[in-house]
Amino acid sequence: MDIETLTSDAVEFLREIVAIPSISFREGDVSAFIVWKLQEWGLPAVAVKNNIIVRNRNFDPAGRIFMLNAHIDTVPANEDYSFDPCKPDYEKVREIFGSGKEDIVCGLGSNDDGGSVVSLCSVFRHFYDKDLPCSLLLVLSCEEERSGPDGMTWIWEHYNEIPGLETASRPSWAIVGEPTGMKAATSERGLLVIDAEAEGVSGHAANGEGVNALYIALDDIMRLRNYEFGKVSPAMGKVRLNVTQIEAGTAHNVIPDKCRFTVDIRPTEMYGNQEILDSLQAVCKSRLRARNLRNRSSATRPGSPLTECVRALGIETYSSPTTSDWLRIDCDAVKMGPGESARSHKKDEYITVREISEGISGYMSFLSEFFSIIGKHPDSFRTK
Repeated sequence: MDIETLTSDAVEFLREIVAIPSISFREGDVSAFIVWKLQEWGLPAVAVKNNIIVRNRNFDPAGRIFMLNAHIDTVPANEDYSFDPCKPDYEKVREIFGSGKEDIVCGLGSNDDGGSVVSLCSVFRHFYDKDLPCSLLLVLSCEEERSGPDGMTWIWEHYNEIPGLETASRPSWAIVGEPTGMKAATSERGLLVIDAEAEGVSGHAANGEGVNALYIALDDIMRLRNYEFGKVSPAMGKVRLNVTQIEAGTAHNVIPDKCRFTVDIRPTEMYGNQEILDSLQAVCKSRLRARNLRNRSSATRPGSPLTECVRALGIETYSSPTTSDWLRIDCDAVKMGPGESARSHKKDEYITVREISEGISGYMSFLSEFFSIIGKHPDSFRTK
């Protein structure tokens, strides 16, 4: 099937996906539609907890597996949309962007992550029944935007409970499809959110009574602001830390006995999240509590055939500041997809037809080169 046909099918597929609301935790309808569409194309798709799993025709559960992943859920629509986020008025779209339905796909999830979803589905169709040096597994996950328990977290933890994967080895490699302009992110920062609480003693402000929890918190915030993480990532630099929220007090004349503040931390691969939490607690009087310790940093493994493929094709690389389902899998990966991250989670979301076409051809070239690399050196890239 040629690129023009694959692109035409993908664009229509994306318009149909956008028309079905698919906010995190409510992806049932879009999941059912995607399964139906893939089955109509002759692909044996199955849904598990609103995730979609498809194996290629020659899938070998005992062999090496390459996973193609993108997510099907969206954030809620921005209230400032200029058109219906699920059923765009393309006359209005032309007024805004100067492009019509022939050149652009608009609506919630079109860029994040619909462009990657339909492009990876198209490439999977292309390679579905070909003789490959490893198996292909298409995984379209739910709940990515909210880090839900039934998305990629569940898939990775219950991998051998999925129909058709009962005896399968876990993927050795993955492409995580996200809007990167088809640049290859070879690392991405993690996310550690800490809720801190300083405790004091309440009293009357006029009498100078009590112990001011706000002052305790401010001292801790200054310690955090000045804290230096000694280990620097070659790809990502230093760990980033910012205090982003603070709350204290009930009245102007009452010394606050509690002060709560929030710390947003973007780790690198040089530190584990528990290690960061323990280090910061050691310098703070406030009690620190992590909302989640699972959102770790990720990086393409040294000596990876994925990196060799990126170099061979001259693909631009970078370190991503945003998280994705990459942090939920434990295999060698890169993050790459059509569209632009800057459009995500904003009003009037869109992706161009050209970007979808370039996404399909870019993924196709990447996989072809990858298969060539591991086919020529089968023993060089053996994984556990």
